[in-house]
Formats: sequence, C-alpha cells, structure tokens
Amino acid sequence: MKVETVSDTIHKLILPDQEIILVGTAHVSQTSVEEVSSLIESENPDRICIELDEGRMKSKTEKSSWENMDIRKVIKDGRGFFLLANTALSSFQRRMGEQTGTKPGDEILGAAALAKEKGIPLSLCDRDIQTTFKRAWAKSSLWNKCKLIATLLSAAFSKEEITAEELEDLKKQDTLQSMMNEMAKELPTIKEVLIDERDQYLGRSIFEAEGKKKIAVIGAGHTNGVISTIEKLSRGESTPSLESLSFIPKGAPVGKIVSWLIPLLIVAILVYGFVSAGWDQGMRMFLLWIAVNCSCTFIATTASLAHPLNIIACAITAPLFALHPALGVGMLGGILEATLRKPKVKDFESINDDAMKFSHWYKNRILHALLVFFFSSLGSAFGTLIAFPVLISRL
Repeated sequence: MKVETVSDTIHKLILPDQEIILVGTAHVSQTSVEEVSSLIESENPDRICIELDEGRMKSKTEKSSWENMDIRKVIKDGRGFFLLANTALSSFQRRMGEQTGTKPGDEILGAAALAKEKGIPLSLCDRDIQTTFKRAWAKSSLWNKCKLIATLLSAAFSKEEITAEELEDLKKQDTLQSMMNEMAKELPTIKEVLIDERDQYLGRSIFEAEGKKKIAVIGAGHTNGVISTIEKLSRGESTPSLESLSFIPKGAPVGKIVSWLIPLLIVAILVYGFVSAGWDQGMRMFLLWIAVNCSCTFIATTASLAHPLNIIACAITAPLFALHPALGVGMLGGILEATLRKPKVKDFESINDDAMKFSHWYKNRILHALLVFFFSSLGSAFGTLIAFPVLISRL
C-alpha cells in the first residue's frame, strides 16, 4: 500500500484494487466542512464512508428520535449512565461548535447529503455508540468509571473558550498524538475503547466497503490508527473482526464480587452486632446504618431538586436498595422523577441546547430525570462508604 500525504488532513491510500482518500476533520470546524465538500466535488468517488453509526445518523437527521425516547425505560434498562455520558459528550461538541459557528458533525452530514444528491453509495462505518460506551464501561475499574464520568461532565460544562485557529491546530497529527498519549496515561482502558478499537473498526469498515475509489470522512484523531489498520489488512495481516469489536464483555468478576461483598459484609456486621452485643447495641447499629444512608441520599436527591415525593421515596428506600446490587435507588429516583414530572414536547425540542448549560439540566425534564438518577445514585453510594467503617468501629 502506498500512502500519499496531500495535506495535514488529507491522505490518499493507494492499494492494488482500490483507492481510499481519508479526510481528517475537527467535527466543529467550518474549514473541514468546506474541505470535505470540495474534495467530493473534485474527486467524484464511487462511495463515501463516514464516521457515523446508524443510531447517531438517525438522531442527527430525524427530529422525532428524541421524541420517541422513553426516559423511564432508558433508566429501567440500565442505560442511564450511557445516556448521561452521551448527552455530556454531545453538549461539549455543541458548545465548541457554537464558538466557531459550526454545528458538530456538519462536515459528516454534508458528506452524507452530497452522497444522496449525487447518487453516491454511502457507508456508515463507525461502531454503534452504545456498544462503545458499554465496552468502555465493562472494561473499566470503578475508579476509571468515576474518572470517565467526571471528565465528561467537566468538559460539558467547562466555560473555557476555544478559537477556530486552535480547532484547526487540533487536526495536526503531532498535536493529536500528544493528546492521545496523555489520555493513555490517565485512562488507558478508555483510550483503548474510544480510540484504538474504533480505529480498527473504522479501518476495517472502510477497507471492506465496496468501491474502487472511496472518500472516508473521519475525525482527525483516528487518521493514524485507520491508516495502520488498512495497511495491515492490505498485507493480509490479522486484525480484530467487526464482530469481536462489537461484543459486549461481561464485567470483571472482581467488580461483581465487590458489589455483593460490601452489602453482605454490612448485613454480617449488623447481625453480629445483635448476636454479640445484644439487642440494644444491635438496634443502635441498625438505626445508624439507616440514618447515614437515608441522610446522604436525602441530601444528594435534594441537591438535584427532585420532586418532594421522590426525595422522600429515595431516602426511605436507600438503605434497602443499597444492600442489593441489582436494585438501585438511582433507578427509582430517575423513573419516579420522569413519572411525577412527565417530560413535555418542549423538553424534547430543546434538549440539545439545554444540555450545554448546567442550570438548564434542572429545567429540562428529561435532563432533570437523568440528574436525579445520578445524584441519588451518588448519595446512596456515599452513604454506604461512610456507614461501613463507622459500623465496624462500633463492634
């Protein structure tokens, strides 16, 4: 395979049976939008590949995708954290896009529109976003999960501004490589799933797509990895299949053991208190457990400005739910909030704009349900962590 570097953002991959033109973009860059459009016009490819999956393509092109979402079902199915992460990531991109006057992914949607206009076959080459988040979640330790959520939320609500010139600099490979190296140090598993695996998925999808002359529009951060993957495939070397990269691994056994171990230890401590120290001491320890867990959950749920009935329900059930990993007070809080304050049409229509301002998460009923879900989960977790050493000290 021969690689011709046309510019910082455009690379031509010349293979025996096909030519692939990779365009690395910044996703919120007006220059990228113009560059992609101009390249398609001049090269006239027989296929266009874009860094989108069917789910995200639908959400970007069909207004009804949000309106058809049942937030209660999302939380009940255990997808609350994934929706929270996806919303925070989208908020970050939209905020950067507002600063530069470009909507996130305009260059990709522009490529799709041109493909339709010119009758050029279109391939959606990215991995499903839910699969990516689920793999990242399953492969991460508890600490890395916390860091991932904290990173996404801090990025979503950061007030730091970025100029168009700085965005264009981000498309340079040396700058991006430096950023990837930093991510690998801080969150190696997350970097592996969000970047490395998607490089392999995108590379194989683009390589296997039909066509002799293809233009592939991808994020600039994936360029080196995609080129490397296509180069290996052209030499007949083994790389992960699309199926293996889409498989959702089971969580680490250690995580499941810990999730059951702490509740079992708390129950054992409470039972031991009754048996060894007598009824009075055992009851004091039991009431202490209830008081600590109820209080932390009450404070956290109140901070989320949940419905008063929801606050009471979460606080009362927190001690019980904390003793069973399959039962989450956050799930109860999120579902109850969406039930007591049912989302309205305007909440669906303004969700993308509201997600960019933290204060609007309290006003938009969909985002508010997610906020209550997150805060109540956090409060119960803190209650358990605080109560555990206190109970041990009372033995």
